[in-house]
Amino acid sequence: MTELKFKGVLSALLLLALSGCTSNSGPAPVTTLELRENPYRERNRGSLAATKYVVQRGDTLYSIAFRAGLDVRTLASRNNINSPYIIYPGQVLQLSAASATKVAAKKTSRPVTKTRSPVPAKPATPAKTGRATEKSNQAKSNSSAKAAKPVASSNQTRYVQTRPAKNSKKTADNTSLGNKVQWHWPVKGKIVSRFSTREHGNKGVDIAGQDGNRINAAADGQVVYAGSALRGYGNLIIIKHNDDYLSAYAHNKRILVAERQQVKAGQQIAEMGSTDATDSRLHFEIRFRGKSVDPLRYLP
Repeated sequence: MTELKFKGVLSALLLLALSGCTSNSGPAPVTTLELRENPYRERNRGSLAATKYVVQRGDTLYSIAFRAGLDVRTLASRNNINSPYIIYPGQVLQLSAASATKVAAKKTSRPVTKTRSPVPAKPATPAKTGRATEKSNQAKSNSSAKAAKPVASSNQTRYVQTRPAKNSKKTADNTSLGNKVQWHWPVKGKIVSRFSTREHGNKGVDIAGQDGNRINAAADGQVVYAGSALRGYGNLIIIKHNDDYLSAYAHNKRILVAERQQVKAGQQIAEMGSTDATDSRLHFEIRFRGKSVDPLRYLP
């Protein structure tokens, strides 16, 4: 009996040891490991690589162009959309130049039925003698000969202005100033991820901070998107600074501005958060004509 009891206890201990081994957590799933190694793989799923896109509620043409990596003017031109770029849910947008060309070709290749309009009868004209016709032609030639010819002014040579216009320099200066953006840091903190040109690399910089920290506009501009429709960016704000530059602010806890609102550099636009991120941080991007550029080349 003693030997049987000993065997029973030994069997119970073995079972407990085996159950303890099986209860240990196994290796992390492959998807989790991929996201740890490259946290931007998930974010890039929000980008558009298709040839066309169906507009969803909450989209703006700027947010769609942002995801497609296009200049909003290019996207608008491909779809014959004029400023202020109004779009509607369910509307199909052509993202690539090839698809836009095919759609345009289909529209122009549609057969058009033409209806013949009756040929109007020629009105009867009084008969003119050859002498009368000759006098009429002579009068026309005389009138054209007497017409005043354009004469170049004293300050022109060969119809080219030789003296610069008074406001030409001022206009050029204003144009150059309009293309410049005075950039400021949107938040103070440690840079935890820098810009990368790799396929799944970071399209901006990530700045660490505390939940609720103040996020400021990096330059004067207009809010062209404020929402959470872009997968991987969380609560996102996009600001248009001029025809060439946009800036983006992702992972916000709370958005404090609205679309079409004008903002000033240094104005608070959001609170830092961790929406679609592993921790509290600001993901900040600068886009030049739709393409991502390194923000550290622009920030002071």
